[in-house]
This record gives sequence, structure tokens and C-alpha cells, in this order.
Amino acid sequence: MANMAARLHQKVAKKNKTSHCKQVTAALQSPVGTIQVCGCEEGIHSIQLQENFIPEDRTRVASFTCEVCESQEEMTAPVKHCMTWLQAYFSEPWTTEKLPLPAFHHPVFEQATFTCSVLKILLSDVKFGEMASYKQLATLAGNSKAVRAVGGAMRSNPVPIIVPCHRVICSNGQIGNYMGGRGNHLKQWLLTHEKLLKESRKTSQGLCPMLPHS
Repeated sequence: MANMAARLHQKVAKKNKTSHCKQVTAALQSPVGTIQVCGCEEGIHSIQLQENFIPEDRTRVASFTCEVCESQEEMTAPVKHCMTWLQAYFSEPWTTEKLPLPAFHHPVFEQATFTCSVLKILLSDVKFGEMASYKQLATLAGNSKAVRAVGGAMRSNPVPIIVPCHRVICSNGQIGNYMGGRGNHLKQWLLTHEKLLKESRKTSQGLCPMLPHS
């Protein structure tokens, strides 16, 4: 009972820590609609995608420009950093692996939980243009049977695109849900965006894209 009370106190303390931050919200106009980034001096609290925006079909190689379209006040350093990262993702996404990641300041990344472990593994191990199944990610996190828990971790991800939950698909090849099923069109767009530009990058470097194993 004492241990449970201690964990509860720790959870509340971490929640209060972020809720008392002076948060700044900025918006980026992107090919997938308006992306809102919320953060403080410590790091990024959340990235919110526009659920009802239907992006144009992603059927050809192209890069995009993104513009900051709204900011309540002067952006903090982490928010500026996040905006730079997101702009690079849509215009020259292969450069993002060389960019330092913005700091995160959300309780989910400060707790020693399965969700935190899964999100960190996804961030470090599943690179641009790659995909992993829920089961593969569960195995990487140390519990191959925790497929449903991986799905829950994806739904809990406060910083989509940077922590690429869109790259996690079903074992049968179906893309699975995104944003609770409300953003499946966005997930397909992001996967196609990465596939096209990755293959284009390989071709421009004189490399032939590898065909999937049958």
C-alpha cells in the first residue's frame, strides 16, 4: 500500500511539474494540414495533427515547403527546434537523422514504463522509410506477447512524426489505425512520403532500391 501511494504521489508530482510550465503554442502549415506544437523552455509537450485535413494523394516524388503560420508569442528554443525539424521532414527528410532532436517535456518520457520504453525504441531503431510491426516492436521492447500494449503506447505518443508511430503497421501488412482511426489517411500519406523520397534518394546516389522479399 505504501509503495502504491508513493507511485501515485510521484505520478501526480510529474503531472504538476509539466502543468505549471509556461507553455507556448505555435502552428506550422504543412502538406498534412496545420500542425500545432506546444512546448516550454524545458521541451516539447505535444505535437497535434489536424484530423479532418485530407492531404493530396502522394503519388510522385516531391518536396514541400512549410511555413510557421501562427505563434501566440515568441517561441521557446525547443519549439523553434521542433519547427525546424518538422520543416526538414517535409522538404528534405533524409536530413532529419543528422538533426538533433528537440527535447521532450512530457510525463510519458519521464516514467519507467513499457510505454516509455516502446516509444524510445521506436525513435531510435525504426528509421526514415522503414516500418516495423506491432509484434516486432513488442519483441524489441522485451515482450513479444505485448502487442496490444504496443498499440496503446502508439495511442499515447504525444509527439507524432518525430516519434514515428506512423511507421508501426500490422503483421499482415495492413497499415493499422492512426490517431484512433481518425488519421489513417495521414498515416498512409506519411508512409508513402517516406517511401518515395527514400527510393528517389537511393536512385540519385546510383543505388537501386531493394525489392521486398517474397
